[in-house]
Amino acid sequence: MAEGVMAAPTKQPNSLKCFVCGMENPVGLHLSFYEQPGGEVTCDVTLPERYQGYPGVVHGGIVASMLDEIAGRAATQGDIQRFMMTAKLEVRYRKPVPIGQPLRLIGRFDHRRGRLSVVQGEIRLPDGSVAAEAQALLSDIPDIFQDVSDPERLGWRVYPDGESRKAT
Repeated sequence: MAEGVMAAPTKQPNSLKCFVCGMENPVGLHLSFYEQPGGEVTCDVTLPERYQGYPGVVHGGIVASMLDEIAGRAATQGDIQRFMMTAKLEVRYRKPVPIGQPLRLIGRFDHRRGRLSVVQGEIRLPDGSVAAEAQALLSDIPDIFQDVSDPERLGWRVYPDGESRKAT
């Protein structure tokens, strides 16, 4: 690669029915996630009113769901066949997360020990400040649930950006 030229982000797969990333979930967020060259995973989203708690503010459960997903995406980057489950999620709500404004989700891998991974997630406001952050402890899914021999059956694939649905 030429000096000074950054590698392009790599889009991660989506599923069909997941609340956060499912392409065919009628009430889902339909978010798309990208592995950045520096090791972070990001997602840009603007949420509509249907996901609010208080008027103008994203519901805290939706905030936690997005943090859970971005953390999991950071732990599995580079290995699209690897699935993990959340063992513990600690969320810190620092500022109200606004409806109708661009948000950036950022996930960072911290470390792995055995079947467990520790990852960080955050939601940033348009001014770059952190609105919410989380630390997650994730565990590899037990082998009996790990049948991803046919990921297409799950709808687990990279959908072209034009196919992605936005949370509208």
